[in-house]
Amino acid sequence: MERAEYERLAALDRRLWWFRGLHAEIAAALERRGAWRTDERVLDAGCGTGGLLATLRQRMPSVELFGLELDGIAAGVARSATGRLIVGGSVNQLPFLDGAFSAIVSADVLCHGGVEEAAALREFRRCLRPGGLLVLNLPAYNWLLSGHDLAVHNIRRYTAPGVRSLLASAGFARIRTGYWNTILFPLMVLRRKLRWRREGMPASDVVLMPAPMERLFASIVALEAALVGRGLRFPFGGSVLATAVRP
Repeated sequence: MERAEYERLAALDRRLWWFRGLHAEIAAALERRGAWRTDERVLDAGCGTGGLLATLRQRMPSVELFGLELDGIAAGVARSATGRLIVGGSVNQLPFLDGAFSAIVSADVLCHGGVEEAAALREFRRCLRPGGLLVLNLPAYNWLLSGHDLAVHNIRRYTAPGVRSLLASAGFARIRTGYWNTILFPLMVLRRKLRWRREGMPASDVVLMPAPMERLFASIVALEAALVGRGLRFPFGGSVLATAVRP
């Protein structure tokens, strides 16, 4: 990832509406599957500057949280922000023992150019205990590749059926996939594909908007999450959220 992007993430990874929505979606997926219980060990694989870990620490104070991050500067920021153990390393070869974790979360990591999908999924499976939970978030639809993806070194995007197939091939069971960021999806398409942005705006989407828009977009994403919690599944969206279990 570009250095400037890490700097933006460090400043905004708990303030920007999209990150707040992402962190809430992942936390809710863990809570629905019972990974909040006392003495559970949860790894954020590719934790960046630590925003997700900080959110999980607040929502699940009894859980033992760990982070993995390849970039040394981002790992240092995450340590300072969360007070948790952040280990340097790649998702292609996790530096942890077999069955070390009851849950692994990974947000927008498999899509990176330096990540080998099959190797990373094998490592996630190896480091989960039997019955352990994997939660993945991934960007949707290859046709939406844009300047933002270049800024964060994404080379691929996904569909829900494609993610399901990847997880099944890696030996996971009880796979559930779905889309989120659906209501705002048309605006996302306009921004990225029709270049509907102000002159001089950076290619990255990690930009704080005016406060009223931040509140509105955050409320929309929260509404979607509530509907998903009641069993609704959206047929499309800007991101794919998947859960799976190691048999």
